[in-house]
Amino acid sequence: MNFDESEPQAVREERFAAERAERRAARKTASLDSWGAHVGAVIVTVALVLLGSFGKPVALGIVGGIVLVWFAAALVWAYVDGDHGRHALRRAYNITFGWGNGF
Repeated sequence: MNFDESEPQAVREERFAAERAERRAARKTASLDSWGAHVGAVIVTVALVLLGSFGKPVALGIVGGIVLVWFAAALVWAYVDGDHGRHALRRAYNITFGWGNGF
């Protein structure tokens, strides 16, 4: 999004809207690879099971709550960004657990 001061406001808004629509369309057609997100979800699940098995309900609640809030925020972000249905859920899943790509 380039900004040109001599450009009329109406033209600028129209150009920005076209650029946003183009990026949104490209994002919707892109493939969502979830391999790293699956790895991240497994690691979080194992951590939660270990916390539960060692009798740490406070830590279990805190870690589970953080993951839940992070997923909800990612889902809201994807929904506001124009994604709906399964695509929004997959984007939120990838945002929440996608850090597993580093393993």
